[in-house]
Amino acid sequence: MELRQLRYFVRIVELGSMSRAAIDLEVVQSALSQQIARLEGELATRLLQRSSKGVAPTEAGLAFFRQAQLALRHADEAARAAQQSRLSGSVSVGLAPTTASVLGLPLMRAVRDRYPDVRLHMVESLSGHLSGMLNARQLDLAVLFDTDPGRRWSVTPLVEEKLYLIRARQGQREPLPAKIRLAALGELPLILPSGPHGLRATLDAAFSGRRLRRLRPMEIDSLALVMDAVRAGLGATIQPRAALARCEDAEEAFELAEIADARVRRLNSLCSLSDDELSPAALAVRVALAECARELVAAGDWAGARPSHHDP
Repeated sequence: MELRQLRYFVRIVELGSMSRAAIDLEVVQSALSQQIARLEGELATRLLQRSSKGVAPTEAGLAFFRQAQLALRHADEAARAAQQSRLSGSVSVGLAPTTASVLGLPLMRAVRDRYPDVRLHMVESLSGHLSGMLNARQLDLAVLFDTDPGRRWSVTPLVEEKLYLIRARQGQREPLPAKIRLAALGELPLILPSGPHGLRATLDAAFSGRRLRRLRPMEIDSLALVMDAVRAGLGATIQPRAALARCEDAEEAFELAEIADARVRRLNSLCSLSDDELSPAALAVRVALAECARELVAAGDWAGARPSHHDP
């Protein structure tokens, strides 16, 4: 039994005519008759008595009519309640600095516009710290780069980012090529985050841990300080283009070379507590975050990024 069948039946009884009800409901009369026949078949009783003067409810049809009116009234009230209800509550979201520089403001605007009663708690930190906060239930969701499948998280791949060698433009003898392989970096001094963080895990795997340890990169667990050190000529770093999003003079201050190694990419994954642990507001923000990421990539506003083709 469907709600539309109840609506059709009630309107036919109210108007006393199949043809007039069809016009009022903007339904072809044959389709209307077919739906009523299905309803009568399901109930195994005749609901309408047809005559030259129109249609009238049978005794069973009259009893059904009263209950159908009540059911439709309740359905309409339920729809109104759903439409008028507003999600509320607090939702905590963790973003790494590079991700926050691209996704942070669009997400905040989207949540404010869609769910004005939802209060966002935004946390910007390196991914290793965010991972620990998610495990400790201090965050509802976070965008992370190193997602251990053993953890009891809900994980949705979002965006894949190219990685670039970034160094200060000033004082260089030769410009960087458009693309460069990790093997060509030689003894170039590197400035990288330390071991617990997602980007470092990606680079450890790409270099092979032994070789990267031999290079002995300077370790800084702050994106702002990393970029200050690179700007000062203390070394180069390997980051996505989003690392430059907050540098107004990025074009003048830095030069980039895309890392050409095929598998050296950073996967941004949307990680959250399991669905049964998330509030309705957190579930809604999770959907909004995924939509924002897709829209930014599609519009070309997330430089060096593409939709992820990894399986969830």
